[in-house]
Amino acid sequence: MADQVAVLAGGCFWCTEAVFLDLVGVKKVESGYTGGSTVNPTYKQVCGGDTGHAEAIRVTFDPDQLSYADLLDIFFATHDPTQLNRQGNDIGTQYRSAIFPQDEGQEAEARAAITRNQEGLDQPIVTTIEPKAEWYPAEDYHQDYWAGEGQSNPYCLAVIPPKLQKLRKSFLSRTKSAAPQPS
Repeated sequence: MADQVAVLAGGCFWCTEAVFLDLVGVKKVESGYTGGSTVNPTYKQVCGGDTGHAEAIRVTFDPDQLSYADLLDIFFATHDPTQLNRQGNDIGTQYRSAIFPQDEGQEAEARAAITRNQEGLDQPIVTTIEPKAEWYPAEDYHQDYWAGEGQSNPYCLAVIPPKLQKLRKSFLSRTKSAAPQPS
């Protein structure tokens, strides 16, 4: 089956990118901006909260190794989908929890995932399902941020390791870090 693309927004893209890069079946994760009105927005513009964009990730994955449904379950498990327009200390619509389905099948899967993941939560999921929108890659220095500058950034050190721990606690068999390494 051909590779598929998922576009997800779950707060700071540095933090969501780090989680999805560790998944077996994920071929590429690109940080960027989507869902807004400004053409070619910059990080500074998006952080200002006036463009309507969300910080998001575009995940290219092999559906034979990782289904879209599983990808969404991991998305819900590694961020707080009950916080409206924020994740932790990151506040504003640019940090909203949102899914940008690429087709009708993904939209149906997204709706099912919200229903499925609502079980056991004390608060309602506020993740929005938004129309596919123009994708704008973030500036180069944002790409694969955790592997580079992120591991010396105090913000990233406070936020990313707990997300990776959640991933490995619930989805260890799905992570590249748990996969046997070729000899």
